Parts: sequence; structure tokens; C-alpha cells
Amino acid sequence: MRRPVTVVLAAVLLASSLTTMSAASGLSPADFVDPLIGSAGDGNTYPGATAPFGMLAWSPTSTRGDQTSTGAANGYQYDTTRIRGLSLTHVNGAGCNPGAAGDVPILPFAGDVTSSPTADTTDAIYASNFSHADEAATPGRYKLGLANGVTTDVAATERTAIGALQYPAGKPASLLFRTSNSLNGSEDAETHLDPANRKVTGSVLTGAFCGRRANGGVNNRKSYYRLYFTAQFDQPFAGTGTWKDATLQPGGLDQTGGEGYATGSDRAGRGSGGYVTFAPGSKVTMRIAISYVSLDGAERNLRAEQPSKSTVDNVAAGTKRAWNTELNRVAVGGGTANQQVTFYTALYHGLQQPNLVSDVDGQYLGMDQRPHHVARGQDAQYSNFSGWDQYRAQVQLLALLEPRVAGNFAQSLYNYAQQNDGVWDRWVHVNGATHVMTGDPTAATLATFYAMGVRNFDYRGAFDSLYKQATVPRPEGLQDGGCPGQCVGQRPNLAQYLTSHYAPNDVCHCWGGAAETLEDAVADYAIGHFAELLGRTHEAAELHARGAYWRNVFNPGTGYMQARNVDGSWLTPFDPASDRGFAQGSAAAYTWMVPQDVSGLADAMGGKATAVTRLDGFFHDANGNWLLKGGGPLKYDPTNEPDIHAPWLYNELGRPWKTQETVRQLVNSVYTTGPSGLPGNDDLGTMSAWYVFAALGIYPRTPGSGELLLSSPLFPSVVIRPAAGAPIRITTSGSGKYVADVRRGGWPQRDWKLDASFLRTGGSLDFRLSETPTTWGS
Repeated sequence: MRRPVTVVLAAVLLASSLTTMSAASGLSPADFVDPLIGSAGDGNTYPGATAPFGMLAWSPTSTRGDQTSTGAANGYQYDTTRIRGLSLTHVNGAGCNPGAAGDVPILPFAGDVTSSPTADTTDAIYASNFSHADEAATPGRYKLGLANGVTTDVAATERTAIGALQYPAGKPASLLFRTSNSLNGSEDAETHLDPANRKVTGSVLTGAFCGRRANGGVNNRKSYYRLYFTAQFDQPFAGTGTWKDATLQPGGLDQTGGEGYATGSDRAGRGSGGYVTFAPGSKVTMRIAISYVSLDGAERNLRAEQPSKSTVDNVAAGTKRAWNTELNRVAVGGGTANQQVTFYTALYHGLQQPNLVSDVDGQYLGMDQRPHHVARGQDAQYSNFSGWDQYRAQVQLLALLEPRVAGNFAQSLYNYAQQNDGVWDRWVHVNGATHVMTGDPTAATLATFYAMGVRNFDYRGAFDSLYKQATVPRPEGLQDGGCPGQCVGQRPNLAQYLTSHYAPNDVCHCWGGAAETLEDAVADYAIGHFAELLGRTHEAAELHARGAYWRNVFNPGTGYMQARNVDGSWLTPFDPASDRGFAQGSAAAYTWMVPQDVSGLADAMGGKATAVTRLDGFFHDANGNWLLKGGGPLKYDPTNEPDIHAPWLYNELGRPWKTQETVRQLVNSVYTTGPSGLPGNDDLGTMSAWYVFAALGIYPRTPGSGELLLSSPLFPSVVIRPAAGAPIRITTSGSGKYVADVRRGGWPQRDWKLDASFLRTGGSLDFRLSETPTTWGS
């Protein structure tokens, strides 16, 4: 098996580390991607085979000796080197453990099946160890040699995969379909074995994203999608069998049964599946496709995307070309080998989502559990929207590089809202409304798309629907179902919010009143700008005023954001290190979450000089040393979203050189190569998108806007080629991390931000760098 890609690249590229390495070495951007980055620690990435925005992602489901759990939220953890199968669906970097999907683990097993695999609750028998020396992951392809002697080589298209399985000579050759064993469990499953046609088909009824959370997770222990699969083989079956719970049925052809959504012993030992066997030493090619609509849909997907004479090599080559098309949208020149690997892997992770959920014929399952067809003018239906995370960086990267996909995604979310009684959910998994997190991130997302020039969606209809959600209270907004973490109200207790001008913590029916207020203020500002661009002046004025409601949870007595009760009193006792009134973050972190009004925040703190001093203390310890890898609740947290924009705030505070310094320090020290290269959950590409923007020296100013903030680019040259729109060229001269001068199209750029017109016109940005801080932009 090949060595890990980072080892290969380091050897190839060491001598040319300061050149434009893709040109000098003949390598393409995909050759710089290491899918194993983020697979250790809390990154929750997966290394398996997938296409850009693909529906299918074939990647290992690992085990630590518990059949109802995995090594990590996404099914794969680098330090867990035992697997119970390779499953068909994954979501990049989701934080709930177990996370989303991981449907239908398929295990190549070099042995006879003599007992029910479901009865093997500790994965002692029907699982296999492996070594990372026998693992190779590249975009669209994944190879793994198992300790049981079987080698696998898998390549993926958007909705299909092909796998070459080589069984060891002299040993039984079995293939187990653990159909019911999705990461979160299942309500039902069915498996059908067809020896005459060398085919295995089936489905699993599942869902339950975040369904095990102690804080309300039982609310999401429910099914909302059925995944269908069809697998075609080039070798005859030597035998078949099925199982249900503890009962094995050798020779069986059909079986049904789910696992439920409970945890531990309440789920262990439940479930169903089937197995087929081949002649010992066989080399077997399996072609497989999935659909969220029907088995016929899966069959059509297979015929459309994978001709019968496909091979792993030609499928992998086609998907690598698809990845290079996406990765070439940002061509970077110069830098070191590790910087190129880190950059292109981040871009790869940033463009893994949204994910296709419609079949090749345009059919998809709606949020109303009915089949639908993509809307007129829409290319495909997309899903997997980690809204609270993505609206801060990933959706901007998508809009910049793939505006048509962004528009299709916007239409997809609008379609789901129409099928969900007008409610736009915060965290959409496949076709399920999971209610996860807080705020109204879809409003911020669609406003951002429109501001960045995306037009291929029903933006007027979408605005009207989002405006209604922000202004018309709904009965579920008074419920506590799922709280905290999965509150069913999309705009919780909206009537009281509109009266108080903040979310009272004692009656908000939300995760935390202060966090809800800050999130809603960002969303309202964003759709207020959306309204302004649409010429809806009345709505724009109303919503822009609501964008300032953050002031009502800033306590001048403490100098921090702080939750309040309905009677106006502050929630006490107060501790800036506490998360009381907040969601996944402290008061100290959330205090900076006002990207729409940085100057106003500074004024509330006592002026820009005071704000700069406080921000310095946020990034440093008492001795002035950098503290950027998580220094406790009073310091910057690079692993989660509420404060990831904070390094860029120095621009508006009159100290742009401090943004340049802080961003570069983060780029150089927090993001690295290797499995631990991400600071925290990738959260569907959010953390990776942050790195991409930081390395380019640009960053979205605030949700709902097309403005970009400037810092110092990492690479000497960059060419951004959006799928539609004008190209952007970024160059640097000189050395250092500080900006001495910037020219836009040859003219002096004296401001620390670019107006939204830059995204429409494109052009050049030429940076002259300095080894020491300068007054540029201040």
C-alpha cells in the first residue's frame, strides 16, 4: 500500500519548497490534499472516497469495542485502528458524537460467518485491525489493507462508488452488509441478496442527528430519511446468509429489522443485515449506488454515473479531475510544501459540502417526507447545512468560488422551508429538521449569498419567507422541546423578543438569552441588508434597527455581554468565564460577536483604544505571549465559531497591523499538516474555510455583506477563478507578515476593506509586505 500522502509530498517537494510547486513538480492541486488532516483530535473529518459536493462518501466506521459507538463523531478517529466496516455516507466535521449518517457499513471479512454479527456487541469477531502504513487517502480514492488479509481500493463518483476487494488465498471470503448499523442507530432496515444477478440491495430508515445529546437529544431520536442502495458484483456468490438480532440464517436471502436509537445495552445486539461469500482468494469488484428516494433511483444513479465496464482506476481518475476543477479555482504559487498541503486540504474540506440529495433524474425526498422534483431552473437539490457554523466563513467561500452551487443550495433550503410550514431549520441533515444550535443562520446565509452576487434562486420568495419568520411569532417558539441545543422554536418566543428587544433568559425558550440575542442581531442585520438590496426600504429600516439589539445585552457595569431576565435585571451571579446565557461559549468569547457594528461595540467598551487593549488580552497571556490554542474560557478559542472572526476586528479598531500579526500567527501555529492539523471540529468546512480566507489575506467582513477585510497573504501569488465571475489575482512583494502598501488594479488601496463591487469586477490586489508593523490602513 502507498505511504500517507504527506510523506510522499514531503519527499518530492522538499527541494522546491519556495517555488510554485505544482508547476515545478508536475503535480496537480489534488496531489497536495491529505484527507487525513483533521482525523485526529476533534477535527472529525473522514478520509474516505468522495466527489465534490457528493452524496456518497465511502469511509471507515471504526470501533473501540462497542458496536453502538465509534472512534469519533464521524466514524473515524486516527488513533482507533480497528474498523467494523466501510460505510456509504458521511458529513465532514460534524461535532455531535456519534455524528451524522455512517449508513450501511460493509465489512470485507476473511472468515466464515458462524454467528450473528449483531450479537458480536464488542466487535471482537466481525471487525479488523489495520495499520496506517497500509492506508492511502487521496481525493476521490481510498485504499486500506486490513489485518485480516483483505485489501480494499475504493473510488467514488457523486452518487456511486466502485471497490476492488482482494481476498487472501486459502481463507474464506465473506462480505458483510451491516445494513441497520448507522452511526446513530436505525428504526428499520432491509437487506435482499440476489445470487442469480450477483446483486445485493437494501435500505435503512434512520436519522437522529445529535440524537444522543443529554441536553434534549431525545427530541431527535427519530427517523427522517431512508437510504437505498444497490450493489452489483463481477463474481458469483458462493454462499449467502442473513441475520437479525442474535439469530443467524445461513443461506438466507432476505431480512429486516432496525436497532432503535437508544444507547449502550438498550441498543446492543439489535439489528439486521446480510452477507455473501466468494471463492477463497477472489478479487471482487463491487459497483454500488445510493438514493434517498427509491431503489429504482439508486439503480438509475448507478447506470448514469458508472458504466458496467468501470474500473477503480478510471473512476478515480474522473473524480480526481472533478476535484482538480474545484481546487484549481484557487491557484496558489510559492510557499512551502507543508503550506501547500495545508491550504489545498482546507480548500478540499471546504468544498465537500453542501451534499447532493437528489438523484440523476432530479427526484429528492422533501422535508414533508414526500418525493419532489428540483425546481425549475435548479440543477440539483443539496442538503447538510450546519448553519450556526457555516454562515461565518464556509458559505462565503462557496459563494465566491461556486456561485451556481450556492444558488442551488439557497433554493434547496427554500424548498425545504416551504415543505416545513415555512420554517427554515438551523441544522438540516438530508431532509430532516434537527433544530440543532441557536439563532437564525439561514437568514444570514441567504442574505450573504445575495450580497455576494448569487442570483440563481427565488430570492424574492426566499426573502419574504425569511422576513415572515423573523416577524411573525409561531406557537413552537413557546415550547422547550429539545432545549437546550435543539430547541424547536426557530425564533424562540419571538413576541417577547420584539417587545423586550432582547431574548429574556428566563422566558426565552432558547439555549441562552444572550447568545440568542447576538445571533438574531447578526441575522436581522444581514436580512436588513438583503432588504436594502431588494429595494424593500421599510423592511430594511426595521431590520437594521434590530441589528443593534446586541446593545441590550451588553452590560456597561461588567463590560461584557450578559443575559437578562424579562424584568430587565441582569442574570447573576456573573462570571465572564461562564456560559450561562450562552451556547457553546463564554461571555468573554461572545462579547466580540458583533461583526456588524464593531465601532459601536468599541464605543460601548469605552473607545477603540480600550477595545484594542481588551482584544490584546484576549489573544495573549499576562506576559504578552500568544495564547491561541485554547487558553481557557477568558481567551480566544480557535476550535469553535462564536469568536473566529475576532482576529479581524483590529482592522476596524484602527490597528490593521494587529490583524495581520494575529492571523498569520494562527495560520502558522494552529493549522498544520498531519491528522491533528485542525484546531477543532471542521463543522462542515467552516474551520477549513477560515484558513483558506486567512491564507489569501481576505475575509468576509460580516454576514449579509459582500465586503472583504484585508490582511497579509501567505503565498506570493494567487489566482482565484470563480466558476462564474471575474478572476482575482493576488500578489505579494517583499517579505514579512505586515502590509506596507496595497494596490487594487494599480491604484492605491488605503482602506482595510474592499467594497462589494470587488467581487463583481475582480481584478488585482498587489501587496507590498514589511518585516515590521506599518501605518497602512490605520
